[in-house]
Amino acid sequence: MLRSKFVGCMLGCAIGDALGSSLEGLGFIGDISDLRFSGRWTDDTHMMIGVAESLIECRGFNDEHMTWTFIRNWLKEPWRGYGPGPPRVFRLILAGVPRREAARMLFGGEGSFGNGAAMRIAPIALFYHDDLHKLREVASKSAEITHAHKLGIEGAVLQAYAIALALRLSGKLNPEDYLGELASLAESEQFKSKLLMAIKLLKEDNKAVIVKRLGNGVEAFESVPTAIYCFAKNHEDYAKVVLYAISLGGDTDTIAAMAGAIAGAYHGEEALPRKWVENLERRDYIKRLAEKLWELKVKGDIH
Repeated sequence: MLRSKFVGCMLGCAIGDALGSSLEGLGFIGDISDLRFSGRWTDDTHMMIGVAESLIECRGFNDEHMTWTFIRNWLKEPWRGYGPGPPRVFRLILAGVPRREAARMLFGGEGSFGNGAAMRIAPIALFYHDDLHKLREVASKSAEITHAHKLGIEGAVLQAYAIALALRLSGKLNPEDYLGELASLAESEQFKSKLLMAIKLLKEDNKAVIVKRLGNGVEAFESVPTAIYCFAKNHEDYAKVVLYAISLGGDTDTIAAMAGAIAGAYHGEEALPRKWVENLERRDYIKRLAEKLWELKVKGDIH
């Protein structure tokens, strides 16, 4: 069952990314039940793959190795739709700026609070799901590679928690309890208040209200709580989770990727629609990465 959840999480993230990419930024809110699926994913999945590759090769987290894995993959496929932040960090490092300083040079020295660290966090959430203290530590350090602002870091941590809690659940999920536990783990008022608001919005049908209260933008605090909400509200069915996330508009690929990762971790590989899995770009490679993470975890062969 754990293996299925590992695979479901990573494939689920990639499917959400690929589904949402065609509607990104359109502000579209409505019925998308007939959305066509090309299977082509973006930088969200590309960076998630880099996280998994580094964890596997190092048998755990190594910030230097992960940084250079990101850079290597970006140089190979820079056309994946990267936002402006990570490539700026990568170029600074390639120009000789110390890697621990590069991300802090963005946005006037405050660093990015975008959702780029959260969107790729799934492999770390899987690898450290049974130790929330270690998970916070590693998620924070992995975020700092490109997103040095405390809100960008916390977005990654809370997305990692959301995946870990969903993976650990063996029975029926209670949406209120799930959101409440995540709110209790939040350290900033921005995230805590939105997760508590998400509980109040579970019975809200007006999507415009949901977007107004939770957000659908590229900022971590405007998208991570939204993705978590999308899962909690529609947790019974993986497809409903990602389609609902996309229907909220805005940063559709990333919000659907994050929601899809949580839903995939909760339901497992078998719950993913077969037609989406079959059309997903490099699905076999993504599945192998998830299985290798699972093998390392169950064998305890971790640094």
